[in-house]
Amino acid sequence: MGVTGTTSGGDGGAQAAPAAADPGPPAPGPPAPGGRRLVTRAAVLVLVLVLLAAGWVAFRAWQAAAALQDARALLGDVTFDASSVGSVTEGLPRLRAATGRAAAASSDPVWRAAEALPWAGDQLEAVRVVSTSLHDVVTDAMPAATDLRALVDGGLRLPDGRFDVDALRDAAARLSTAATTASRASTDVAALDPDALVRPLAGPVRQVQDALARIDGSLGPAGDVAGVLPGMLGADGPRTYLVLALNTAELRAAGGIVGTVVAVRADDGAVSVVDRRSTMDLRGLGEPLPLTSEELATWDVRMGRWIQNATLTPEFPRTAELVAARWSQSVGGTVDGVVATDPVAVAGLVGATGAVADPAGGVLDADGLVDALLRDSYQRYTDPAVADAYFGEIAERLVAAVGAGAGDSQELLLAGRRAVDERRVRVWSAHPEEQQRLGATVVGGAFTSTDLYADQPGLFLDDTTEAKLGAYLATSVTFRDATCTGPAPSVDVVLGLDFRPPPDVETFGAYVTGDPRPDVPLGTLLTTVSVWSARGAPPLVATRDGKPATGLVTSVSGRTVQQIGSRLAPGQTQELVVTVPLHDGAVTLWSTPTLTSPGAATFTCDGVLHPPG
Repeated sequence: MGVTGTTSGGDGGAQAAPAAADPGPPAPGPPAPGGRRLVTRAAVLVLVLVLLAAGWVAFRAWQAAAALQDARALLGDVTFDASSVGSVTEGLPRLRAATGRAAAASSDPVWRAAEALPWAGDQLEAVRVVSTSLHDVVTDAMPAATDLRALVDGGLRLPDGRFDVDALRDAAARLSTAATTASRASTDVAALDPDALVRPLAGPVRQVQDALARIDGSLGPAGDVAGVLPGMLGADGPRTYLVLALNTAELRAAGGIVGTVVAVRADDGAVSVVDRRSTMDLRGLGEPLPLTSEELATWDVRMGRWIQNATLTPEFPRTAELVAARWSQSVGGTVDGVVATDPVAVAGLVGATGAVADPAGGVLDADGLVDALLRDSYQRYTDPAVADAYFGEIAERLVAAVGAGAGDSQELLLAGRRAVDERRVRVWSAHPEEQQRLGATVVGGAFTSTDLYADQPGLFLDDTTEAKLGAYLATSVTFRDATCTGPAPSVDVVLGLDFRPPPDVETFGAYVTGDPRPDVPLGTLLTTVSVWSARGAPPLVATRDGKPATGLVTSVSGRTVQQIGSRLAPGQTQELVVTVPLHDGAVTLWSTPTLTSPGAATFTCDGVLHPPG
């Protein structure tokens, strides 16, 4: 019987059919109910965590903002000077608490992680940087105000009238640490860009930037000056200083001619007058002191021949070097430093020490001092030697009063601060380490020798009448026609001159009016206005009463100097305008401190006065 089919299996040796192709993994289907629940729970958990984190950050931001508002209100217009140390120390605990809350709120791990977010992270970072920087300043820097307050409130002087050099040294060390903290905090906050922040945050950040810059701008110089005071007051051995009484009635770039030189000895905090010389004692040299080729080209030999003219240069360290060299040559002895001041600053000190005895009889108070020195004395004493002696006697009596501990310490510090701010007091030390620190502050008057003021121009006055008519000159320095945008931002500096002597000025004598000249009527005031560019810059464009003004052009220490003549009859006014460039929307101009205007003026496009340097 034949085979009619095959089987699918069996032993009979029949051939199996080919296997079907592998279909692969089954197509995904809907998740099982348990899987769906797991995914949902994970998503909800992530969302909850995000919401919690966002809520936490928002809550912490609210805490930080509230604390910063408190701190900003307490901080106010704080600076580290004698006028504000009381308010600083009284509000310090509350201020520290406010900044501590702000720093803690903005420094936890969740906040720091959120700073990685785009845009929002920039806002959070700004709050953290401001909070921690403020807290650092309040915690590490502002307690230095307590030390300053203790000195101002009576710790500056010992019972015998000496300055407490040990207390000054301790306070100086703490001020130095405080200045470092303030500088770092100011730098960190200044690096923030308010324009990248939301409006409610941008304004406060700008205010804190200004506040910290102000604190840094006062703490830094305060630390520098405080650091040299103990040594300068004789803590490490006796020192001899020359105090220059500048006479503003005959103007020079630094304020006035050198009228009197008072030698002062400082020994372990005790200050006493040891000598006094007038310009009649220190007459012109036959062989002038050595000058540079630039100095000779700008002022000829005058600056090295007559001690009165040592202030022709606005660079006070150079003035001090010339005066010290002249003293050593004519009088002898070592000079450890030079201090210069003018009658306006002296009047401020008299307001703090109390009236001084008038050599002519009676007393001189702050209100009557300038008239007595610069006007009345020249009409009372027709002999120049007698007038100079009167000027010198008052200067010596004031120095002696300060050295003896007369006056309230806080009032003295306030008067000193005003005089420094107006550039009416300059200090130079013959000791290099001290001079390096002094030169970094405005009290050093290092106009040309430091990089700090390289981009700051100058506008200085030098009397060429060779008399004392400057006592009747009113000056002003203002700004107008600013161009704050564009490729060459600039502003016009306006120097106003107003000469109003008494009607009978021509009868006052040659010492006041100058010797008669064929082409200059008696009573006419002649002045040279020196226009100094920034370092490396071309001559500045100037006009006099609306017409182009030119003069001798020289170069000193990389600055272009243009000397422009001014001639004023009694009752006449004059306006000299100089266009100066702006740097970052601002400029600080050095000028001659006169009876009516200080030795510096600042313009800013934003209207905010920032600390110099």
